[in-house]
Amino acid sequence: MLLFFVIKIFFLATLSFLLAFVFTPALTHFLYKYKVGKQIRDEKSAPIYARLHQKKAGTPTMGGILIWGTTLLVSLFFYYLSKSNYDIFKMLNFLSRKQTFLPLGALIASAIIGLIDDFLNVKKIGPKGGGLKMRHKIILYTLIASFGAYWFFYKLGWDVIHVPFFGDYYLGFWYIPLFIFIIVATAFSVNEIDGLDGLAGGTLLTAFAAYGAIAFVEGKFDLASFCAVIVGALIAFLWFNIYPARFFMGDTGAMSLGVTLGIVAMLTNQVLLLPIIGFLFVIESLSVIIQLISKKFRHKKVFLSTPIHHHLEAKGWPEPKIVMRFWLIGGVTAIVGLMIFLAERLL
Repeated sequence: MLLFFVIKIFFLATLSFLLAFVFTPALTHFLYKYKVGKQIRDEKSAPIYARLHQKKAGTPTMGGILIWGTTLLVSLFFYYLSKSNYDIFKMLNFLSRKQTFLPLGALIASAIIGLIDDFLNVKKIGPKGGGLKMRHKIILYTLIASFGAYWFFYKLGWDVIHVPFFGDYYLGFWYIPLFIFIIVATAFSVNEIDGLDGLAGGTLLTAFAAYGAIAFVEGKFDLASFCAVIVGALIAFLWFNIYPARFFMGDTGAMSLGVTLGIVAMLTNQVLLLPIIGFLFVIESLSVIIQLISKKFRHKKVFLSTPIHHHLEAKGWPEPKIVMRFWLIGGVTAIVGLMIFLAERLL
C-alpha cells in the first residue's frame, strides 16, 4: 500500500507539472495581450531598486495564477471523479476535511486577494503607484489566518505545538494568536523574497518538497499529495520564470503560497522546523526589519537596499548568481530541517 502512495504522489506531481506547462503559453499570451505588466517603483521612492530593475518594467505579473490554478484544477478534478463508481479515482483523490480542505481554501482565498492587489498595481490604482495599502493587506490576510486558527482549534481540536526532541506542548487558547502570527509572518516573508527571477519559485519548491516528505513520513498522504501538486506546478512555473523571466509570480502567487506553506507546517505539527526549512524567508524579513529600525532610530541604512537580495544586487552581484546561491542555501536548509525531523523519529 505504501508503494501505491509513492506512485500516487509522483503521478500527481507529474500531472500537475504537465498541465501547468501546457497552460503557460495561453496564460502568457493573455498577460502580454492585455499588458498586465509590473509597475516598477520610481527613483524618488526607491532609487537603487528603480535603477536595478527598470529594464523589467512591463514584464507581466500574476504568473502565480499558473500555480494555484493548476493546484485547484487537479484537486477538484479528482475530488469530483471520486464520486463515481471507479475505485481508481477514489484512490487518487486527496481532498479531505482533516488534511487538505483548509490549505486549499486558504490558497485560493489568499490568491484572490493577491490577484486584486496585482490588478490594482498594474492599473496604478492606490497609494504609491498602485495596490492595496499595507494595513489593508495585513487585515485581510489576518482574517484568513484567523479562520484557519478557528478551524484548527474548534473543528480539528488542535492546541498543541511540537518541539523537536522535547515533545508536545499544549497551549490552549494561546494556540490561536500563535497560529495567526505564523501564517501572516510566513506570507509576508515569502512575499519579500519574490524580487528576482526564479528566487521565490525555487525556494518555495524546496520548502514544499520538504514538508511534503514530512507529511508522507507522518502518514498524512493527502497532505503529501497536495504538496506534490504544488511542487509540480512550481517546477513548470520556474521553467518560464528563470532569468530572464517570462512573467513574475506576483502577490497572487507569493502571498497565497506563503499562507499555504504556514498552514502545511501547522498541519504536520512541525512548525518549529519552518524557520530552518524556510531560513531564507526569515533572513529576507529580518533584513527589512533591521533596515526600517535603523532608518527610524539611527537615520541611516544598514543595507544599500532591502530585502537583502537587492543589497547584493547593489553590491554588483549578477542576478542569476544571487538566485542560484539562494537556491543552494534553500536546498541545504530544507534538507537540514528534514534531517532533524527524521533524526527525532529514529531516536
